Amino acid sequence: MLAAASLVIGAFLGLARKWKPGTIGAVLAFGAGALISSVAFELAEEGIEVGGLLAVAVGLGVGALIFFLADQAVTRIGGRSGGESEGLPLALGALLDGIPEQAVLGIGLAGGEGVSVALLLAVFVSNLPEAIGSSSDMAAAGKPHRSVLVLWSAVAVLCALATLGGYVLADVATPGLRAGINGFAAGALLVMLVDSMIPEANTKAKDWAGLATVLGFALATGLSALS
Repeated sequence: MLAAASLVIGAFLGLARKWKPGTIGAVLAFGAGALISSVAFELAEEGIEVGGLLAVAVGLGVGALIFFLADQAVTRIGGRSGGESEGLPLALGALLDGIPEQAVLGIGLAGGEGVSVALLLAVFVSNLPEAIGSSSDMAAAGKPHRSVLVLWSAVAVLCALATLGGYVLADVATPGLRAGINGFAAGALLVMLVDSMIPEANTKAKDWAGLATVLGFALATGLSALS
């Protein structure tokens, strides 16, 4: 619940004030760097260690395809709703990444593993920019604040429930399945990063995007090493 709550906190921050495009771009770039680190060291690497490269590769492909199809559906909805779907790809990415990621967390907890403060901080680092960027974009497109908060609250609740689901299913989750879940999250994240988050960060932050991305990557990598 604490990990998922950062999504709602980010939504509140995104709606609390009018953010300058450059600031939003830098925040998104920072978050993109943190997510790239998460894909490399928390999802792909851990998945390979648990269940092997093949299971991770299959999960990557499935996660990428599911996000692509869902993103296309969001784009079509946006075309019919006058742009009110602005920011939804980031919310979709947070959902498709958060559910399998927190399911793996639940499986680990069922196995007696603890949750370190460093890992929780890493989740916050990656979740906040997605929620801030998405909620501010949706508000700028005219979506009511209440609807934005309801959306992100729903995403947070589903992610938290995924931890419980992983805990319950831990007894039947094979190493290959765990690796596939990790790969699924990584695949969905990579498509979201390339299609939505990084282009928007470049457009809004311009020359600062690269630096902010590397700083986000460096911080998340350090937290991953500590955890």
